[in-house]
Amino acid sequence: MPSATQVSARPPPPDTVTDTARDPAYPHRVTGPPPGPDERREAQRSKAHRFTAETRTEYANDSWVHYLGAPSRLKPLGSPGGCGTVCEDGRMSVRSRNHVTVTGRSGRPVLMLAHGFGCDQNMWRLVAPLLERDFTVVLFDHVGAGCSDLTAWSMERYSSLEGYADDVLEICHELSLGPVTFVGHSVSAMMGVLAAAREPEAFAGLVLLAPSPCFIDDPAAGYRGGFSAEDIDELLESLDANYLGWSGAMAPVIMGNPERPELGEELTNSFCRTDPDIARAFARVTFLSDNRDDLAKVTVPTLVVQCSSDAIAPPEVGPFVQAQIPGSHLVTLNATGHCPQLAAPEETAAAITAFARASR
Repeated sequence: MPSATQVSARPPPPDTVTDTARDPAYPHRVTGPPPGPDERREAQRSKAHRFTAETRTEYANDSWVHYLGAPSRLKPLGSPGGCGTVCEDGRMSVRSRNHVTVTGRSGRPVLMLAHGFGCDQNMWRLVAPLLERDFTVVLFDHVGAGCSDLTAWSMERYSSLEGYADDVLEICHELSLGPVTFVGHSVSAMMGVLAAAREPEAFAGLVLLAPSPCFIDDPAAGYRGGFSAEDIDELLESLDANYLGWSGAMAPVIMGNPERPELGEELTNSFCRTDPDIARAFARVTFLSDNRDDLAKVTVPTLVVQCSSDAIAPPEVGPFVQAQIPGSHLVTLNATGHCPQLAAPEETAAAITAFARASR
């Protein structure tokens, strides 16, 4: 495990990465004074809603729109599930709110893939094609991430993981695809736990990928989450002081696999695309939530998947989660780091596929 200093990483000096306006071609370069929150959100809304059939070619070299490695699969504006779809009563549809994408084989068991902090559904692009051979695959962006509707984000709704669990259930209801196997990466694992505890009939199973029910150590209970309370305070203070600098320092640590720096760079870029205000709020929800008591409420088949080495979720976490969820199983991948869907997509897809088949 890295030390608190290694993980939270003091912000770099002002002449490197700062929380200011960025050149769209080079997100780490400073080009002007910091935009206000409204300007940042409007810029992201504008970019998100420009993905029509006519503009996909323009963005073909922009990696963050390569969902599943194929920009042509993006839903056009106004189509079912596309950006901009509006209900008859004028509300933004659930599909558009969360930029829901449905791929794979129709009529097959359904896998719903949920990304973690600072990411979007693009993080599944290497795994999803492997799963599409045998399953219907549902991907989506949490509100505040990717091509989600940023106007739907509010502190009131998303100040706890319950708001995100509400979204998961609303997507399930909207799609009406029957019970889904929910695959939650990192913080999304606990969103799946909360949703499945509330409506078990909506789920055929849970796959908790690199989960952590609580990041903060609890020595009195004999629990190791990997961080002291002081570690988390320092991490969040660093994030508040310089979000982009924090992203550049933190993302490679989360990703691991230092011999493959392109992975850390991709995660850094993903963090930097997220609205800083939303990211700060989501970070607090991620790192301060304690869902240990919720694990025992899960009654659906569950697979806990941890990596052989993970700077964010220490090896004790996987067995703890498995022990708390009745009848669950634990698999430890050979993959290292906190994002096996990028570092080891074949191994990750194989674990998901084997569980999803067995739980039907």
